[in-house]
Amino acid sequence: MTMYETPDLHKRVARYEAALDELRAAHQDIRNVLSDQVLYDRWQQIGIELGFAMTAAQQASGAATAQQHELNGMNQQIPQMSEAWAG
Repeated sequence: MTMYETPDLHKRVARYEAALDELRAAHQDIRNVLSDQVLYDRWQQIGIELGFAMTAAQQASGAATAQQHELNGMNQQIPQMSEAWAG
């Protein structure tokens, strides 16, 4: 008899595949957040070069919005990843 019974092995493979899919989705979400942040920073830099200046309040608001967006994306992934590993 092998180390794992065939049904147990199939369950393990299915869990591994689900976890891998979740990892790939989380990786893409993080890439999107980072890409958005880089584009936003570049947009601000171009604005400054063109003579547009943001007030301190606008800068703080933009930073808070970016952080909230990032946290929302991360919070959506946590339950999904927990379910994939628990199954």
